[in-house]
Amino acid sequence: MKHYIFKSFLYFSVAAFLVFSACTPDSEPDFLIAKELLNESYGADVKQNMDVYLPAGRTQAETPLLIYIHGGGWIDGDKSEFLQVKPILESQFPGYAFASLNYRLYDFATGNNGIIEQEKDIIRAFEYIESKLVEWNISDDFIISGASAGGHLALLHAYKNNTSDLKAAVVFFPPTELSELYKFNNFTALGLTALLGGTPATASKNYQDTSPISHIDSKDVPTIFFHGDRDTVVPISQSQLLEQKLKSEKVRHQFTVVQGQGHGFTPATNVALLKEAKEFIGEF
Repeated sequence: MKHYIFKSFLYFSVAAFLVFSACTPDSEPDFLIAKELLNESYGADVKQNMDVYLPAGRTQAETPLLIYIHGGGWIDGDKSEFLQVKPILESQFPGYAFASLNYRLYDFATGNNGIIEQEKDIIRAFEYIESKLVEWNISDDFIISGASAGGHLALLHAYKNNTSDLKAAVVFFPPTELSELYKFNNFTALGLTALLGGTPATASKNYQDTSPISHIDSKDVPTIFFHGDRDTVVPISQSQLLEQKLKSEKVRHQFTVVQGQGHGFTPATNVALLKEAKEFIGEF
């Protein structure tokens, strides 16, 4: 009888050990809970960081990532801009992970961190993201998105520096041809002169190299973009030029003119437009 009790106790102890061992912090549960990774650093500068939002139940096979780049005229703004549309995105893009990027902003006092440096930040951020896919348990199916200057940087990366598995670009009122944008008004001209180290006449290569339109070819990613017809910051002509170039290169695209709105849309409009974006992208 004592021998039987001892054996039963031994079996119970072993079983309990195995159960508790499976629940240690070093192991991942079968169903992953949602997780927020705030201020993930991808470089040495304080601005080289991102916020990452991982959904519950994510898998490497079935969890795409939407990467968002904030606006602010290349001199201002913050990744927290994403929070304005996060609930809408989570509704329209269920099961997606999201990353909102910061990047170094131009400093008028030092002349540092112009558009060329910001372009490099986006490349570096993507490299960091790709190094974390297994750890985050998400796929390498990416969508790139952004608004205003962030839309510009998103398109520049998509058309010029894309070495990832980008599935689509979704952008709002983006600058696309910087030599033309230079002509818009005196304020824009002064800003671009600083950001690109000269005028279109004195620094033409910089303007060409950092204009998304300059890098479009027939193999580029499907692109959906939105622009208000009353935009007084980035003229709608910038999106019209983008549409013309995408048409000429036969790149799949969709351009929606938002009637009666300017540089920024109402919450109701954002819901409708992001629904359009999801329908345009479809499933993959």
